[in-house]
Parts: sequence; C-alpha cells; structure tokens
Amino acid sequence: MAPVPALLWRSLRTHQVYGANTDVGKTIFSTILCNAASKRGERTWFLKPVSTGAAEEADGWYVLTKIYDTTSRYAAEGPGWLFLETAGGVHSPGPSGTTQADLYAPLRAPVILVGDSKLGGISQTISAYESLRMRGHDIESILLFQDIKYENCQYLRDYFGKLGGISVDTIPEPPTRLDNEQQDIEQMKEYYASHNADHVLEALDKRGRDRISRLESMSSKASKSIWYPFTQQKLVTAETISAIDSAHGDYFQVLNPKTPNLLQPAFDGSASWWSQGLGHANSRLTLAAAYAAGRYGHVMFAEAIHEPALALAEMLLKGAGNPRFSRVFYSDNGSTGCEVAVKMALRAARLRYGWGPNDDVHILGLKGSYHGDTIGAMDCAEPCVYNEKIEWYEGKGYWFDYPTIQCVRGKWVVQVPEGLRNELGQDSDLESISEVFDLESRLNTEHYRKYERYIESVLSKLQASGRKFGALMMEPIILGAGGMIFVDPLFQRALVDVVRRSPHLLGNGSSPEDPLSWSGLPVIFDEVFTGLYRLGRFTAASFLGTDADISVNAKLLTGGLVPLCTTMASESIFDAFVSDDKSDALLHGHSYTAHAVGCQVAVESVREMQDMEKRGEWEWAEKDWEEDTQAWSVWSREFVNNVSHNQQVLGVWALGSVLAISLRDDDGVGYKSLAAKKLQTHLRAGTGTWNAHSRVLGNVFYAMASQKTSRQSLQELQGLLSGALSR
Repeated sequence: MAPVPALLWRSLRTHQVYGANTDVGKTIFSTILCNAASKRGERTWFLKPVSTGAAEEADGWYVLTKIYDTTSRYAAEGPGWLFLETAGGVHSPGPSGTTQADLYAPLRAPVILVGDSKLGGISQTISAYESLRMRGHDIESILLFQDIKYENCQYLRDYFGKLGGISVDTIPEPPTRLDNEQQDIEQMKEYYASHNADHVLEALDKRGRDRISRLESMSSKASKSIWYPFTQQKLVTAETISAIDSAHGDYFQVLNPKTPNLLQPAFDGSASWWSQGLGHANSRLTLAAAYAAGRYGHVMFAEAIHEPALALAEMLLKGAGNPRFSRVFYSDNGSTGCEVAVKMALRAARLRYGWGPNDDVHILGLKGSYHGDTIGAMDCAEPCVYNEKIEWYEGKGYWFDYPTIQCVRGKWVVQVPEGLRNELGQDSDLESISEVFDLESRLNTEHYRKYERYIESVLSKLQASGRKFGALMMEPIILGAGGMIFVDPLFQRALVDVVRRSPHLLGNGSSPEDPLSWSGLPVIFDEVFTGLYRLGRFTAASFLGTDADISVNAKLLTGGLVPLCTTMASESIFDAFVSDDKSDALLHGHSYTAHAVGCQVAVESVREMQDMEKRGEWEWAEKDWEEDTQAWSVWSREFVNNVSHNQQVLGVWALGSVLAISLRDDDGVGYKSLAAKKLQTHLRAGTGTWNAHSRVLGNVFYAMASQKTSRQSLQELQGLLSGALSR
C-alpha cells in the first residue's frame, strides 16, 4: 500500500471546499470560484469524490489515491485551479467511516470553509474551523451568504480577524428556486454572472505562492540559524536538510523541488527518534492535548495533584505488573528521568550501607549502554564517542561485557565476545527467537551457571579493589543508542539474580526480610526506548522474568506527541528520602513537571496501546512468528531470514516494531563506521514516488515501525530494503 502524497504543485492551485454544515452553499461557492478562474483564462477543474460499491469494499486509501491520481493528471495539463468539494459537514463520514476532516488531512490541500449564515451558524462555523484546525488543515478563506437578519458575517469577520487575519467574504443568497426548470436555470446563470470572486482567487494565489516560497527557503535558512542535535554541521548543507511540510500516520511529507508535485512521502524510519507509536497527527492524541490545554493550561505540581497525572500514575503502576512499584516521579525526558533514577538508587544504597554523601559511589552497567545526554546520565555510560570529548564527563561505573543475540544465516546465535570465551565458552546456536526468551528452560542450563560464576568473580574482584556501587542500571534486552545491541536476556537475568543475592559483595549487610525491598543493589531498568510495547510488550522487563526496583519510561509514553517521562520506584526506595529534614527529600524538579497536557496525552496513548493489544491488532504479526510464542515482530519472519543470508550482513534481529541490521565493514564496526550510510542513501532515493527517512548507528542500520503501522506498509518498506541490500 504505497503512501499517498500531499497535493502541492506549482502549476495547479488546489483547494478543498468544506462546509460548516450541510446545505450551506458549498456547490454554489465552488461554482462561483470556478467561474472566476475561468474568466481569468485559466484551466479550471471541479471534483467531488463519491464512493460507490459494497460497504466491505469501502477504503479511505482508495479514495485518496484516486484523488491524487486525478489531480496529477490535471496538474500535468498546465497552470490552473482545482476545487475539491467535500460532502455535508466537516465530520460527515467518508466511505470507511472515518470523518472527512481526518480522511482528507494527509492531502494538505488548503481549505476554503463555507460558513453557515443561518441561526446558529456562528457556532457551526467556529466549530468547523476548530475541528479542521486541530487536524492540521490550513483554512485560507471563509465564505458565506449575506444575511441581513442575523449578520453572522460581521461577527465572524471580527472573530477570524483576530486569528491570523483569515478573510471572511460574503455574497447575496441565491434566488428562490422556481418550479419551471428552464426559468430556474436562467435565473441561476444570471446570479452566477453577477458575482465575482476574483479578489478571493488573488488572495488564495498569493498565499499559495508564499507557502511554496517559504518551504523552498526553509532548509537554507535553517542551515544558518539552527544548531542541530547529534549533527556535525560542517558536513551538513541546505540540500541535506529535509523540509517537512507535515506528517500523517507513518509518513512525513517532505519538500522535493525536483518533482512536479513538490511534496513526497517519506516513511519515518526512526519513528522520529524512537518516540512515534500511534502515528503522526493522531486525532485522539491531538484532542487529548487540546482538552488538557483548555482545562488546565499548565499548573504547578509541587504539593498539588490533577486528574491526568494521577490517572497516568495509576495506569502505569497497574500496567507494569511489578509488585515492587508503588511510586511515580515525573520529569521531562528520558535523560533526566534516568538521572532521577540514579539519585534514588544511590541514596538508598548509601543509607543502607552507611556511606557518606561524599563517598565515591559508582554504578554497575553494561558496555554500550547509554542513558542520555545530560552530564549525570552520561556519567552512567562507559567512555564512548558520545561522551569522550565532553569536558565534565567522568565515567562512574563498571560495565560488564556480555553475549549478544543475532540472526546469522537463518540461525539465532548467542555470540560470545572474544575476551569472555574462556569463562563463557564459544558461540552457540538456538533454534528460534522463542528459544532465546525461554528463560524458564535456559535457567537450568550450564550457560546460566557460567554467567553466574563470571558475574560473581567480577563482583569479588571489584570488592577486593575497594570500589563502591550504588545501583545496577541497564536497558532491558536492547541497548539502543549503543548500537541496537540485542543482549542475551539470560545474561541480564543472571546479572540481576547475582546482584540481588550478593549484598555481602556490594555492601556490608544481608538481604532484607521484605521480599519487595531491594537487595544487593537497587536495580534500575531504563525502558525509555524499549518500554510500552516497542518490543511487543507493556514492559521489556517482562522478557527477563524479574522486576526492577526503579524503572524509567518516556518515548512511547505519549505516543510520540509531546515530551514526558516517568520514573517508577518501590516503597523501599521512596523511604530512603523520608525524614523530618527537608534537605533529605529528592530535590529534583522541573517547572513543567507532570504537565497536564503531556499526562492527558499519555493516558490516551497508553490506553490505546493496551486496547490494541486486547483487540488483537498485532495478531497478524504474532501468527507470522507463530512458532516463536515468546516473542514476535511486525517485520516478517521470512524477510528477517532472507536478510540474514545477505553477504553484506553480519547479523540481523527483529523484535516488536524494531529491526536492526549489522553490516560488514572492512574498516571496522562501531559508531564511526560509514557502512550503513550506503543503505540509508538508497532508502532516501526511494521508489520515485516515496522514500524512507532513516537514521543509522555506525555500521548498524535500524528501522522502526509505529504500533499502528499496517502490514501492507511494512511489506512496501521491506521491499525497498531488500532492493537496497541487493545492490
């Protein structure tokens, strides 16, 4: 199912005509506009989509495709005007049941709104405007009939004049219909001939030219005024900056000045840096944000509560299914949420083990981990390309090496690093990804016992060296920014198990009597990337069969709309900050902590993903991996297997909505490798009608679907990837 491009040609000025209600005169105004365009000697087209056929064949994508194909033909004939008239009101349903305001939003055609001049029409017109505006439609002009009695036009001119100067124009009402058909036709001809909308066309034409001019200048202006994240800007030119006009579902609409239609769909292959879950411009999330903004705006959170924050906290605590968790702390993003988690853990460990606030306390983690870009979060990662040139960076931890998982030539392989083979043995093959996650069976194997012995020996050496540790911190299953590394879940489980039973190696106490209290070290799971269905489950921790003491969620928390982060913690962690001294509190907060807009959006987002799971909306993917009952992916099993046999590929894995392909590089792998750039370039070139926007991590190419991506869209993308890999 190829994406439908938005409608933007230099030659064809395309406008969509919506009505504030039915019977407000859409067709009359469309006729007047067509007449005005024809009188200017320009080609003029009128299109009103009508769907016929059986209800089960109703398909919004089919309607959009036909509109685009028809519009393309008109544009090819030369300069002119096209007026697309909708049916009924803005929320009258399309053939598939989707309201027109949502159905036509991806087309991004500027809107002419025909207002209602009758009693109640002011409310109808403003409501229609707001419905369209909240769905990303640009309302360029408002037209309505004159009405001496109600004078709606006067109020609406004042109202919309304050909203960006939207023009409101009127014409007299048409004459009363005559019984004699021929006479009625003649009087309507006279009516149309007596009214000129040339000034409306002039304004629409100017706004269209201004829109194109602005789009074409954005990349150049941005290259001179924007400081981009994670970008060496000396290597960036205006030509490499994507000017995004809009986004809908899984696709950006990106400026391509070299094609007749100036906008080209681009699959959002990084899920907008891993945040996208429910599709761009999801109207449910938009309405949730608007509702909270209208009800609260922003209100401070210290010693206060509002419904969205409480509802979200309750939802997350229940959804996590972790009996340890009892508290939710709000922050702004994943990096700060991880810093909060570390503050929590270090305080709890320090108090239990009797250390002073100035003692040098580190964390345990995994090589390749990365928990964010703020200084404290950076210190939780080993020296790497992200932090090695940061002036205040001090790596404060010990990071274990570990076995990883890849699909290599059709086999799921546990790959043991060269330096650990004396302790852990050689690489081993597993029959399926399900076997990878069958920890109940794998816990009884020699592999698990080797992992335990190795971890215990490292902890003993660290104890002998006098080092202090206050937390075990790791990303469950997948290390994201470190290179989309799939860690053997058995190793992560062993690490948690050994740490929890080894307080004698980490402090000076024994395990607590309360089974829900932390033991050994507080365990932090950074689920900023992997949590909330990114890997197919509510929590990535559930793959490990163990519960964290502290867990961080962001990214998919709000479905990809606004920033928000939560750090959940157990009561034993919370109690470490409880005292009569205010300075003992967790002194961390943001002005926008638990902002109501973000919390309301997150409630809607989490609820929708949970409902999708209940409705079985991923069953098609689960069935494709049906032998692998423990894990599944929206990326097809056959596709992953085929990629694993490609000569350019070292290994591949797919889990949930994530795909990662490690490519060979004779010059060495890692973040500085350019091996994945070639694949990225091929995807950016695309098919001619659409392409894929992606990010890479050195020699690792990754792609991410949203939780709403259709099977058909993935098949299209897999075809594009397969073609690029075969070159």
